[in-house]
Amino acid sequence: MVAASEAGTQGARSQTAKKPWYGILYVQVLIAILIGIVVGWLSPNLATNEWIKALGDGFIKLIKMVIAPIIFCTVVSGIAHIQNASKVGRVGVKALVYFEIVSTFALLLGLIVGNLIPIGHGLVAKPDAAAVANYVKQAEAQKSVDFVLNIIPDSVVGALARGDILQVLLFAILFGFALMALGERGHRLRDVIDDTAHAVFGVIAIVMKAAPIGAFGAMAYTIGKFGPAALGNLIGLIVLFYVTAGLFVVIVLGLIARFVGFSIFKFIAYIKDELLIVLGTSSSESALPQLMEKLERLGCSKPVVGLVVPTGYSFNLDGTNIYMTLATLFIAQALGVDLSLGQQVTILIVAMLTSKGASGVTGAGFITLAATLSVVNPALVPGMAVVFSIDKFMSEVRALTNITGNGVAAVFVSWWEGELDHDLLQRRLNQQIDPSDLETAVTTG
Repeated sequence: MVAASEAGTQGARSQTAKKPWYGILYVQVLIAILIGIVVGWLSPNLATNEWIKALGDGFIKLIKMVIAPIIFCTVVSGIAHIQNASKVGRVGVKALVYFEIVSTFALLLGLIVGNLIPIGHGLVAKPDAAAVANYVKQAEAQKSVDFVLNIIPDSVVGALARGDILQVLLFAILFGFALMALGERGHRLRDVIDDTAHAVFGVIAIVMKAAPIGAFGAMAYTIGKFGPAALGNLIGLIVLFYVTAGLFVVIVLGLIARFVGFSIFKFIAYIKDELLIVLGTSSSESALPQLMEKLERLGCSKPVVGLVVPTGYSFNLDGTNIYMTLATLFIAQALGVDLSLGQQVTILIVAMLTSKGASGVTGAGFITLAATLSVVNPALVPGMAVVFSIDKFMSEVRALTNITGNGVAAVFVSWWEGELDHDLLQRRLNQQIDPSDLETAVTTG
């Protein structure tokens, strides 16, 4: 069985190696992103055409179409094959502990950098409250109790239809426990769910062939609509956020990776296809299904991946945390509002709570920023208009940091649980895998 699996893996690797450079998915996506930037810059009227925008939106919708089935099948299958029911709760607790610790580091890093490099000072800011009124309204509607209740779906069908990650995750956990309790009687149903998961991953392999088209459309529209002129004096905040997010990945996530026994740079290279797709679409959800599959093939435990990654999309948003603290300080500096140490501590506490309601969808970070500002100091809320024009450029790095952080989290919790295959981890990190070969890998692995 192992020999057959290895032979299949070698076959998939050989198939990928024989591909010409222009046939590799990440190369196609990178070229598409570059073309999109050029088209958006030179021909903004064409780039902002609704059909160009539809290319990016359509690809994201295709991916979201399969997110709920993938999460359901992966989680149910993982739990149903576990003999010890307490393991699921243990993995969940470990994941939440990890999320809170790493999220705190992300928030602290944003505050430290924002205080050390006060680039908001001297900016002549004339905020327009009307421009962000809709986001403020959504933020005011967010309440902790509503967030908790929203995890419970009104109906299972509705949760699957909407693709609400946490609602699907809750039902999948309950269904997995029920299936586990059936024992041998549930064997055939487990096989059906496993086969369904393989079929859905086959759908993803087909959809991923359209990734370059989606990346082109999303990037062209972004540059065409917001363009270089939108950057203006705010280029400093964009650069500072990019650098801070990079420091978090290299230092914080890098140390975590080193502790487990792998290189963060090799891990980034391993998921580079997903990162480029996220860069093109500005949504970390666009790469969620194939990230879960890659993590399993990397040697992570299937139950751990099924629980940690979907949960992390609401509870482990490192990029969003960095953005909220950094942007809050920038707005305060631009408006000439001095924040005391106590208020900055309040930012940490409030941002830790408001970030839990965000997801990988573009704009969610801006809504949580509004929620944070309204609690810390209501006078800062109109200042959101200062960063409104560049939020689209910052959302891409938020999404990139979020997906990288969730990938590392799955590896770490698998290691913590004692279910990480270190040998397979090292072998996978030293080879090239094209997501377009996903169907082959699923069938042979």
